[in-house]
Amino acid sequence: MSRDPLHVFVIAVEPSGDVLGAHVMKALKERSDQPIHFTGLGGALMQEQGLKSLFDISDLAVMGLAEVLPKLKFILKKIKQTSDYILKNKADIVLSIDGPDFTLRVQKRINKHFAPPQRPRQIHMVAPTVWAWRPGRAKKIARFLDGLICLFDFEPPYFKQEGLKAVAAGHPVIESGALEADGDTFRQKYGIEGQTLGLFFGSRRGEIKRHGEVITQTAALFPDVHLIIPTLPHLKNKIEEILAGLSNQITITTDQAEKWHAFKACDAALAVSGTVGLELAVCQVPHVICYKMNPLSWMIAKRVLKTDYAHLANIMMNCEVVPEFIQERCTAPSIAPALKPLLTGGSEREKQLLELENIGSRIGADDTETPSEKAAIFLLEMNARLP
Repeated sequence: MSRDPLHVFVIAVEPSGDVLGAHVMKALKERSDQPIHFTGLGGALMQEQGLKSLFDISDLAVMGLAEVLPKLKFILKKIKQTSDYILKNKADIVLSIDGPDFTLRVQKRINKHFAPPQRPRQIHMVAPTVWAWRPGRAKKIARFLDGLICLFDFEPPYFKQEGLKAVAAGHPVIESGALEADGDTFRQKYGIEGQTLGLFFGSRRGEIKRHGEVITQTAALFPDVHLIIPTLPHLKNKIEEILAGLSNQITITTDQAEKWHAFKACDAALAVSGTVGLELAVCQVPHVICYKMNPLSWMIAKRVLKTDYAHLANIMMNCEVVPEFIQERCTAPSIAPALKPLLTGGSEREKQLLELENIGSRIGADDTETPSEKAAIFLLEMNARLP
């Protein structure tokens, strides 16, 4: 006997959320014993998995006060439009993915207007960083969510103590192809010989502007090292301009299909702090990170941050496995001495590689199910468990 389709409304308003959403949708279709009807907000990848998107999400992927304020009226309108659709069409599950300024506002609004048992199961994926700042957010979201899918194993306790069901599914880098990549293939393609240093400038123009000079000055201290730079197409020209004075041999790639091969081809790396640090750790590339921000922003950040580290590997291990050069320490004379032993070999390189071996298992690399499969299992269990 056939069962009615399960109506799952998925909300992802950022490109990274579109990737996560597509993986989870695929896993849900494979795991569910009933047909699934997907509606929501998502990009091309989620639409390939069968999502019917209410509207184009490109105008919603904004970050920072300066970017949000001019679009505030538009964003509030879309929040209302999205939640009204859910209220009218009675989804069984509402899964929001990252983008909390938009997605959690939708979740909060539908929770307010729905009364049990008609209320859909409300799940969010990618936990707010309550371990870094604003820990009170855990209690707030526990008031209107039924469950939370976390990426890291240290996150669920922050939310479980507030009565919110939470699971650590693992990080999407596990499903990205990073573990299977081959650095030798990349080296052969571009004729790269000798030592290699990866330079990772960040994914935003502002990050390149703030860190470009420091990264270039550091690279100049290693003139015999071949530089490998994976980046995005729209940033390539700016990076080429910054590197113009270097004598190093340089390979820049913007091809996302060879991104992980480029990572694996690096003997060591210097990266602007961000998700790329975790990606380098998973790829077993010894590296250091750097970061600078506006002095006023830094003064405020120091007051509100609850963690001693910026790198996720360091946060997970609760020690500085990967050297961090933040703010006033973000200078070439400070960075180069820490980078050199990672390039040349020896005890520092081996020590970091040994510590990084633990990171993959901490984010799901050794598990039977992939992060998206674990997320799908959690969603289906939550749907069956709740009245």
